[in-house]
Amino acid sequence: MFAAERRQLILEMVRANGAVSLRELARVVQTSEVTVRRDVRALEAEGLLDRRHGGAVLPGGFTRESGFPQKSHLATAEKTAIADLAANFVEEGEAIVVGAGTTTQELARRLARVPGLTVVTNSLLVAQALAHANRVEVVMTGGTLRGSNYALVGSGAEQSLHGLRVSRAFLSGSGLTAERGLSTSNMLSASVDRALVQAAAEVVVLADHTKLGTDTMFQTVPTDLITRLVTDEPPAHDDRAATELQALADQGVQIAVAGGQGGSVGAAGPGGESVPARQQRRDVPLPGPRRQVPGAGGGLRSAAMLGEQSPGAERARVADLRRR
Repeated sequence: MFAAERRQLILEMVRANGAVSLRELARVVQTSEVTVRRDVRALEAEGLLDRRHGGAVLPGGFTRESGFPQKSHLATAEKTAIADLAANFVEEGEAIVVGAGTTTQELARRLARVPGLTVVTNSLLVAQALAHANRVEVVMTGGTLRGSNYALVGSGAEQSLHGLRVSRAFLSGSGLTAERGLSTSNMLSASVDRALVQAAAEVVVLADHTKLGTDTMFQTVPTDLITRLVTDEPPAHDDRAATELQALADQGVQIAVAGGQGGSVGAAGPGGESVPARQQRRDVPLPGPRRQVPGAGGGLRSAAMLGEQSPGAERARVADLRRR
């Protein structure tokens, strides 16, 4: 394929999907990511698209939201690995909330095997994935159906979450930065996600590496309220994603990397069972205590202990995290 043909196909894919990863572009045009990156630079110079680390988006700063058919074909291998790992943080008999998204849908398919689980969700796709799980109770929010992502939104969805209390919230989004946290391109979806966060004691964000460093219009979860990020291993050349991960860790977010190479450690599931090699994670130790955000809800807590700690106690805690 000539360069002009490749670039035309790349441009058509970005226009159709809103955002496309370099891996996906390379697969479709059947060339290397290095070549695709060069093509994306050329198209950006012409003002036809904007580069993002690990991918390309429509020009104009903030990315628009892609529909479910487009999202379902993006970073599929990464989403599968993230879902495999995230499922190990769910315990028997737990009550959790799961937000809308293609990655959370993958997680839901794995939660069908967890006995005694109660899942509250505003996603029809998550509910469908759990519909035939005999040992899992599914609770749907009310609200108005948003057809582009099969999610219930609006005041009905938010009001149905008032007074709810669960152990963890599993959320995805359109972008994640250390500065603003998790964000999405749709105001109604963002509002429901914020209500899901208020119902949970801990917040687990599921985001593949292409979303790291991407900022979209509406903030859903500030960084201070993110307990853990489950992501995939960024490509070796993706310095921006690695920098963003470190910045998130510096702010107290626990980082679990699915399928990590060189530095990954064996992980144990909630019940003590070993995690298969393909689900191994690398947890970046928390550098220090996190503060609680005023007005965020008394039950919300960070993964790090609140209050001051002595250097010796901190070193012991980090060593313990590494052993685990």
